[in-house]
Amino acid sequence: MTSGKFDFALGIGGAAGQGIATPGDTLARLFVRRGLYLNTYNAYQSIIRGGHIFLTVRVGDREVYSHGDKLDLLLCLNQDTMNRHLKLMGPGTRVIFNSDTIKPGQAAQGVQLCPMPVAELTQNNRNSLVQNTVALGVIMSMLGLDFEVLRASLKQQFQHKGQAVVDENVGVARAGFDYAKANFEPFPVSVPTGTKPLAVWSGNEALAMGGAAAGVKFYCAYPMSPSTGVLHWMAKNARELGIMVRQVEDEIGVANMAIGAAHAGCRAMCATSGGGFALMTEAIGMAGMMEVPVVFINVQRAGPSTGVPTKTEQGDLWQALGASQGDYERFIVAPTDALDAFNTIPELFNLVDKCQCPGIVISDLLISEGRFSVDPDDINLRPKIDRGELIAVPSTTNGYLRYKDTESGISPRALPGLEGYVHVVATDEHDEDGVLISDEYTNPHKRRKMVEKRARKFKDIASKIAPPALEGPEEAELTLVGWGSTYGVIKEAVEQLKEVGVTANHLQVKWMVPLHAKAITDILSRSKRTIIVENNYSGQFFRYLRSETGLSVDGHIRKYDGEPFMPHHIVNGVLEQLAGKTDRYVPIQEIMV
Repeated sequence: MTSGKFDFALGIGGAAGQGIATPGDTLARLFVRRGLYLNTYNAYQSIIRGGHIFLTVRVGDREVYSHGDKLDLLLCLNQDTMNRHLKLMGPGTRVIFNSDTIKPGQAAQGVQLCPMPVAELTQNNRNSLVQNTVALGVIMSMLGLDFEVLRASLKQQFQHKGQAVVDENVGVARAGFDYAKANFEPFPVSVPTGTKPLAVWSGNEALAMGGAAAGVKFYCAYPMSPSTGVLHWMAKNARELGIMVRQVEDEIGVANMAIGAAHAGCRAMCATSGGGFALMTEAIGMAGMMEVPVVFINVQRAGPSTGVPTKTEQGDLWQALGASQGDYERFIVAPTDALDAFNTIPELFNLVDKCQCPGIVISDLLISEGRFSVDPDDINLRPKIDRGELIAVPSTTNGYLRYKDTESGISPRALPGLEGYVHVVATDEHDEDGVLISDEYTNPHKRRKMVEKRARKFKDIASKIAPPALEGPEEAELTLVGWGSTYGVIKEAVEQLKEVGVTANHLQVKWMVPLHAKAITDILSRSKRTIIVENNYSGQFFRYLRSETGLSVDGHIRKYDGEPFMPHHIVNGVLEQLAGKTDRYVPIQEIMV
């Protein structure tokens, strides 16, 4: 618990099948309804039962940008969690555990062990998940929260199972609450109340909602962790929102189906992870050749191949840059957090409609499967919709050139079926009217003309998109550069560096294509020292940045063990590099193992 402000983190550990999500979700709802900010991260394994799972829930009275560095409270649902994490708890922290099944180890001085005699408190209830509800009561008591708030939450959670189940859960939670009040020392700082209730969502839900707000009417996917949450939200809300949702047999079918729907005129979107994206890449190039506006989402996980299916990484940047063969125009964007992911989708759809080309969103497990607080007033469910040069009036001239060679490179687009606008669409290179140039003498001038026509669409496109901006003091000792999901953790690291006397600023790059090369060069050329932070081994963004700008940097902080950065990882890396010990720092993971 940080003095001067409320910043509280609890960890819940156990095995798959022990119901870890239930207490986590219950507490998350309680906190955000109280007006507190929330950031969660769940480290889990890719097996149905067993394996170690560790959920971190961090809340604060001001915005929290990462899951943080420390734990104030540890809830152990099995012995494995106690063995792994007890040594990480420091003075003033609490450890809750079922004393019937778990034996505590040697705790550091100042750590309060809080054993729950679950069998006694639940009158020998044989449901193994009952310890979770008892623990909720204990946590509420130790945080000084009113039990009636928990009672209402449990009623809402279990009412679909009947009043008997509601009464049972409320009863055991009350037993835990009363036991803690009589036996455990509460935390010395009470939980504040924010100015207004907030909501909670995941990054995948934000991506899906962004699609719905953008006017998506067709969504398809093959379930692949960690992108499946987008499909779940779409399927759950499809009927009410008038969206056609299809689960397809594989990612090749997904990509082609999405492109077909987009070609027919509706806004279409699909999501997958790196392995599925690999199967989609030929079709993405097809969308580029056919000039079809469609959005693909790649939620990165640790690769290559199946890799580590339930762990995060930023390893697919070059995969997106090299998706499909040949030269073609496409947008590539890496949102920085869940709200940014929501806002990015409508913006991207407007851009792909304007430029008649595919767009690629690069998310990752950290954003997509994390759960975050959001102010509902910040969610614009009616963003501006711009379908570009879309012809809507029938014609009687029958002289339509679908790929007309215009000064801007953008050809007026008529949807299939519009009277008087007959055209051919195929994956081969074509002339202005869509006739394939490989079906005749392959005229090199026609090929060159069409390549240059498509390229002109991107000539000034960067000016239509906000460039990255430097956060922090202009005259800083160093500039930390990141992309995508590292935004929050770098932001908090900058504040921690300030506390130890190091002034830093922060440049976060979101748009990969188009890359604002001049703006980035102008900023970094003024930096006294530059360090790039990436969640991959090879420095993919650094290599891309260097290839586009010629810029070099002074140092690197990289992580590739499947877990995301914590703020102190970046702080330690900066301090070691300022001391001249290294120019490439790789932190060792302490907690989420």
